[in-house]
Amino acid sequence: MVNVLFCGNIKVFDGILTCALSMMKRTASQEPFAFYIYTMDVSRLNPSYLPITAEQIEFFEGVIKEYNPENSARLIDVTKFYSDEFAGCPNEGAYCSPYTLIRLFADEVDGMPDKILYLDVDILFNRDIHLLYDIDLDGYEYAAANDHYGKYLINPRYINAGVLLFNLKHMRETKLLEKARGLIKTKKLLFADQSAIIRSTTRKKLLPQRFNDQKFLHKHTVVRHFSKRLFWLPYPHTDNIKQWQVSRVHKVFRYYCFDDILFEYIYLIEKFKRGNTENE
Repeated sequence: MVNVLFCGNIKVFDGILTCALSMMKRTASQEPFAFYIYTMDVSRLNPSYLPITAEQIEFFEGVIKEYNPENSARLIDVTKFYSDEFAGCPNEGAYCSPYTLIRLFADEVDGMPDKILYLDVDILFNRDIHLLYDIDLDGYEYAAANDHYGKYLINPRYINAGVLLFNLKHMRETKLLEKARGLIKTKKLLFADQSAIIRSTTRKKLLPQRFNDQKFLHKHTVVRHFSKRLFWLPYPHTDNIKQWQVSRVHKVFRYYCFDDILFEYIYLIEKFKRGNTENE
């Protein structure tokens, strides 16, 4: 079983769907996937901070079961965890949404597996997921690759927390996530949960950049992370192009190798929208 963790609100459905499609289309083995999806309702902070819906997950589960009937999706509402731990904390209004904080509850949610791959939703797999998932984590809390910019600007071993292969069994023993939650509750951190995870780490496995390429796509790239990046032309600027923005992926990046994934996504998302319209 390949265990995958996503976190987010109602707006991350496009990312979850495209990312999952890329896993299944680029993975040769028939080993089933188990998707754990954390969500919550914090519309008190922002009217758009609504949880992923049951309809979205029902549709998503139907899609993944077309690839393997043993694939599964479990929607987990962590609103109470968040309210009890982080409501009013110094990082609630951080640069990123509060949904990035909820992966820090992975050791508290019942039924979580000992090994799980946490992924941001703005990710596509370019190669087989087992190249990443099967990495040995014995003695390590997690495995992660460098942050493309942070390794130059902050520390040569500074990691990007968008792709984290968790050894949850060991993390429970070292109390990494418990320590990270303590930091979130008491200290204002520049990069919120990412900073809290890094500061609470006892031992991590540093992975090659191909497991979290945030700027380039090579033949050996396993994970292409569509995070915000710097462009030099026609003038220096940043942009935040996501994989579900298909025309921009073509026009700006000139990526066509993901078209089998993205064209299926376009068909599926239209099918989902039509189904919702018919049910209204």
